[in-house]
Amino acid sequence: MIIREKIEDREAEILSKHATLSMNSKGREKEEKQCDIRPCFQRDRDRILYSKSFRRLKDKTQVFLSPDGDHYRTRMTHTLEVSQNARTIAKALMLNEDLAEAIALGHDLGHTPFGHAGERALNAVCPEGFRHNEQSLRIVEKLENSGKGRNLTWEVRDGIINHEIDLTPATLEGKVVRLSDKIAYMHHDMDDAIRGGIITEKDVPESLAKVIGHTNGEWLDTFIHDIIATSMDKDDIRMSQEVYEAFHTLRKFMFERVYTNPVAKGQEGKVEEMIKILYRYYVEHVDLLPDYLKEMMDRGESSRERIVCDYVSSMTDRYAVAIFEEVYVPHSWAVL
Repeated sequence: MIIREKIEDREAEILSKHATLSMNSKGREKEEKQCDIRPCFQRDRDRILYSKSFRRLKDKTQVFLSPDGDHYRTRMTHTLEVSQNARTIAKALMLNEDLAEAIALGHDLGHTPFGHAGERALNAVCPEGFRHNEQSLRIVEKLENSGKGRNLTWEVRDGIINHEIDLTPATLEGKVVRLSDKIAYMHHDMDDAIRGGIITEKDVPESLAKVIGHTNGEWLDTFIHDIIATSMDKDDIRMSQEVYEAFHTLRKFMFERVYTNPVAKGQEGKVEEMIKILYRYYVEHVDLLPDYLKEMMDRGESSRERIVCDYVSSMTDRYAVAIFEEVYVPHSWAVL
């Protein structure tokens, strides 16, 4: 028996009856020979980890634009923290940890430069709209690997596109990631906001602190423990009613005090205009795009507007600024 089959048999023996077994995957869009060592979800995890899109996350904004300090989160560190939360919960519930990790690592591949500000800008100017979860799926299906995609399993792709709070993944592992994402960003965005002097832990209402704890670490601990305790042996991933209400209260608090705070978000208007300008520039200069994108347009697979979104959204923060300066700032004025 080859190693992969032994691992698959072990999954069947020890994982929960509600777990998604690798041997029961719905498979890939393009049939291919299986790895002799790694089950399919582990293989997907590796494909995402080694992708260019994943590496670019290290230079994409999470919340704070160009912060002064080395310890503010980026889109990559956010992704790693989502992965850690998801793996902890999946392991405790005896779910498929490889599947949860693959979804977590791939869920934000489609994020634009400068976080949600870039996403809003592209959604405003592109006639076809733009949502980062849909772009994440497009990346792994069509754009990565020079336009060939990564040919991931159905379960990983489903979890990636359905990680938003208003959507429902088909697997419990996908549902774990969906909650882990929200828990991660509230935890680390609060940490960054405290570091930036925007807010303190004491600003959280006492009525909320009594439920989830008084420190940032206690909140994370409360949410994860509650999900595990409430979801154990269940065919769903959920929180207790009290903690779920506290979760949404904290989320509302974060939007009011951090995500719309002028100190944290004061530069976003400039960023949005820059992204819109870059989009319009490349719509008029589509010949400057990579060949594989132009070939997709020539074959009728994607519109001009869509491939421009593909290109602009793939940029890192610093590359977007560099291109903007190269195109629109007279060289004699640019900072050298």
